[in-house]
Amino acid sequence: MIRLILRLILFSAFLLATALIAITCTIVEIVTRRAIDRTPVARFCFHGASRCLGLRVRQQGIPASGPVLLVSNHISWSDIPVLGGATPLRFLSKAEVGRWPIIGWLARQAGTLFIVRGSGRAREARQEITSTLSGGQSVLIFPEGTTSTGLSVLPFHSRLLQAAPDAGVAMQGISIAYTRHGRPDHLAPFIGDDEFQSHLPRLLRHPAVDVTIVFHPPIRVDTNRPLTETTEQLRETIAAGVEQIYRERAMEEDQQGKEAVRQQA
Repeated sequence: MIRLILRLILFSAFLLATALIAITCTIVEIVTRRAIDRTPVARFCFHGASRCLGLRVRQQGIPASGPVLLVSNHISWSDIPVLGGATPLRFLSKAEVGRWPIIGWLARQAGTLFIVRGSGRAREARQEITSTLSGGQSVLIFPEGTTSTGLSVLPFHSRLLQAAPDAGVAMQGISIAYTRHGRPDHLAPFIGDDEFQSHLPRLLRHPAVDVTIVFHPPIRVDTNRPLTETTEQLRETIAAGVEQIYRERAMEEDQQGKEAVRQQA
């Protein structure tokens, strides 16, 4: 309970600072009559939010320097601040996220593209992603269409991935996994009937969780090859990355355990 209270206080203070930054950006835009690129500011805020949430982020691989369509597996709402703090990007997210307290506000400030699930607006969303990519900004999508336990990667939907060849940019896969004591964490996944208001305090009251993200090498879409094949190749790469994360964290934990026993001896 003490940990929960302290983290809530810290997170609230950080949220207030973020709000002041957003208000300042808005005032500057009004005075100068010029739109500010909030992507770097959003990245700073997402990174700070991850720290306040007790997420220890480890990063492997290098994010692409130019605009790319980023594709990641999806485990929890906390994927948003983790990945948003790792590289400048804009998200495509379900409309419900925009109504969530705290995270929804941060997502809107970062210029997140929202889509209503089951609304038949996939083509409109793809066009908006294409336009954003063509404008020089990377966009992140979760092609599983939902969150999972993180133990496996669900099938990918390829329709939105067409935005990459439409914009003439590459796709870069990202693997993300949450571990605690070297094993897959069961607290971080946000699945089923979970509600944000109950999941957040459940996560905050426990010790920090390790989050590992792996940026895989970007790939160009071969227009002579069915997009479904490229999509499956990307899913297999991301799934293999998740498995590798779990193996490495387990080996690291076992090694630390052996070292502790050796020191005691």
